[in-house]
Amino acid sequence: MSSVRRPAWGSIIPAITLLAGTLFAASASTARGTSLREEGRTRITELITAEQRRGHRERGEYRRLRREVDAISRTAGQHDARVEQAQGEADALAASSGFAPVTGAAVRVTLDDAPLPESGALPRGVRPDDLVVHQGDVQAVVNALWAGGARAMQIMDQRVISTSAVRCVGNTLILQGVVYSPPFRITAAGDPARLRAALDASPEIGIYRKYVHAYGLGYTVRPVERATLPAYTGNVTMNHATVPGEGDTGG
Repeated sequence: MSSVRRPAWGSIIPAITLLAGTLFAASASTARGTSLREEGRTRITELITAEQRRGHRERGEYRRLRREVDAISRTAGQHDARVEQAQGEADALAASSGFAPVTGAAVRVTLDDAPLPESGALPRGVRPDDLVVHQGDVQAVVNALWAGGARAMQIMDQRVISTSAVRCVGNTLILQGVVYSPPFRITAAGDPARLRAALDASPEIGIYRKYVHAYGLGYTVRPVERATLPAYTGNVTMNHATVPGEGDTGG
């Protein structure tokens, strides 16, 4: 009695079919009729939103603790003439260095991405980068406003100081650890006429405005009769510092 040898694939194919069916069933059960890819995107979006909320809460707690520390420091130095003198000098420099609120006339500049074409297809020769606000665009506005004599500046809801750095990742703005989406608002306290003139005179902003006309990027400048720019509440880490000597005349 001879036995007929079945080809190896004859026994493997049923096993593969069974395994594939099991995987499809598991995927369907996990997705519950929805797209697994879309669910992943939703989870990432929810994670980013939750982290942003947590960051806002922690910044609020930090500001509260900072106020308590400042109050304790002032109370502790009330009976020491040297501490009171140093505190007075710090208070005098607080406004110009960004550590005190500033109120007055201001100009607010808003930059925004261009809307996508209704067809979803970009015109010939147009790149996706042409339709978004870049780090250089925000920096150009900041530089022009400082050149126009701005007394203080705020980007979104944060005060800008000498150590502040503007960074962009994709079409989002990162300022002092906080992520912002467009439109980006820059508010500068100062003489509105001088600030507007400085914006109009900036070559970099002139280039940006060409893209405004060509592709629909957002650019608005409006005066604010009375704006209050908050004090900077973050940390300041000094990497290099020197104490001038009595005979040091600078240079």
